[in-house]
Amino acid sequence: MTIGVGGSSAEQELAQLTDMTTDIQAIPLTEFQQRIERAQQIMKEQDIAAIYINAGTNLYYFTGTRWYASERVVGAIIPQSGQVHYIAPTFEVDTLSQYMQIKGKVCSWQEHESPYQLIIDTLQTLGIKNGTLAFDESTEFFVVNGVCELTQNFQITNAKAVTAGCRMHKSAHEIALLQKAKDMTLEVHKATAKILRAGITTKEVEHFIDQAHRKLGAAAGSYFCIVLFGRDSSFPHGVKDPKVLENNDIVLIDTGCQLEGYNSDITRTYVFGEPDQRQREVWNIERQAQQAAFDAAQLGATCGDVDLAARNYIATQGMGPDYQTPGCPHRTGHGVGLDIHEWPYLVKNDQTPLAAGMCFSNEPMLVLPNEFGVRLEDHFYITESGPKWFTEPSYSIDDPFGYQR
Repeated sequence: MTIGVGGSSAEQELAQLTDMTTDIQAIPLTEFQQRIERAQQIMKEQDIAAIYINAGTNLYYFTGTRWYASERVVGAIIPQSGQVHYIAPTFEVDTLSQYMQIKGKVCSWQEHESPYQLIIDTLQTLGIKNGTLAFDESTEFFVVNGVCELTQNFQITNAKAVTAGCRMHKSAHEIALLQKAKDMTLEVHKATAKILRAGITTKEVEHFIDQAHRKLGAAAGSYFCIVLFGRDSSFPHGVKDPKVLENNDIVLIDTGCQLEGYNSDITRTYVFGEPDQRQREVWNIERQAQQAAFDAAQLGATCGDVDLAARNYIATQGMGPDYQTPGCPHRTGHGVGLDIHEWPYLVKNDQTPLAAGMCFSNEPMLVLPNEFGVRLEDHFYITESGPKWFTEPSYSIDDPFGYQR
């Protein structure tokens, strides 16, 4: 039997888990203020008069205001210079004010009024009557279109240069939150492996993973969870009707949680029982591809270089090439932070140079169609001296969690 897999129960494992978040500190007000200052610096460099930030992770990142998008327009305008102004329905103003970290004037609209006209009027109040107006890339089309239909005074553009320009470089505080979230999820993986037994269902495993995350201090439990056994593991994001666990099945579990909004996202693949030669060979190729990507992630290299390093190694092992299967059917990895997938991406056409503070998943999954799949996913961040793992990768197919190394 694979070391660390099976032999325990959900009750026993949950009893051993304790809160890991007692030392966590939220992002301070000073950091939100610094983010706005950095955004305004980029806006000056890009000649952007103002950006509109819609409800969601961008709004939280810059203002500390937790609010999620709906059909009612809620957001903030950040001018190139000056104070943040908020846009919200009148009946939500008092509630919105409770969530603000960065305080600002709330410009409100009644249900029969146009929030798009309010955005234009607020810009004029700020002395902005023309120029480049950027919308954050997550803003729904109806908001952008609503503004465009009412005025032609602005050149409309994507605010990605500002939003991604700030968010893809994590602060030490952000990295600490990401580190803790990932440490928690790795402990969940270890506990989950121990409760596996022949006949267990994916729903039972998913329920345990959610409970375990909560026990460790993730208030909302699992942010997501993918549990796949045997042939089902050859479908990267799962199947409609998952099978129960059988002896010698590949087990693929991909899960994560959020801590102060920051995401973990870790995948482990191992065998419930004894790995055969085919499983062992593919697992080892996956592990080496993951290492090749990590080794290529040096300062000054591009995101595309990292993707190609993994993909080229896979090709030397007779798999692929490119996205062909057997092989890796998707990019090597993605940025991570307040969104579980965010810029930049480890894909061959992304020429973003790697810089300190960037954080990525590393998961060049191998898919053998209708046979099985192997995904080993850990995250790393870029330091001034190169890449550093958040979590140590799987040790071996026989001892995935390194209990006997």
